Amino acid sequence: MYYYNGMNSADHGPFPFATNVEKEAKENQYFRTTLWTGSNLQMTLMCIPPCEDIGLEIHRDTDQIISVEDGQGLIKIGNRKDQLNFHQHLCAGDTVFVPAGIWHNVINTGRSPLKISSIYAPPEHPRGTVHQTKADAEREH
Repeated sequence: MYYYNGMNSADHGPFPFATNVEKEAKENQYFRTTLWTGSNLQMTLMCIPPCEDIGLEIHRDTDQIISVEDGQGLIKIGNRKDQLNFHQHLCAGDTVFVPAGIWHNVINTGRSPLKISSIYAPPEHPRGTVHQTKADAEREH
């Protein structure tokens, strides 16, 4: 078995992997980096600059768990793109569960980067995905 503990830009899946996710997220400087991709789920790390957001999105067949590792933000969620009725302020330690088929956006409301980890089940991004900026992510989609 392979166990790894330490920051590295590589996607460590699908091998067994142990690490401190909070530390990995705080050290991540990229908009999105896949930390681990398996057959049934994936973890990514995100760094959202102040006053920026992840962008309004929906994952039709993928459940998502978003955890705030550092910073503060606001999540908006709704059944329709133009009707995001649920708003919740977020800070370090908060976790949001987003079912498949639900529109959502996370906005950095703080003065420092918002560091989040996100679990997708099943995986949402190709193994090894690294988007240095939001513009890079938007170009790929």
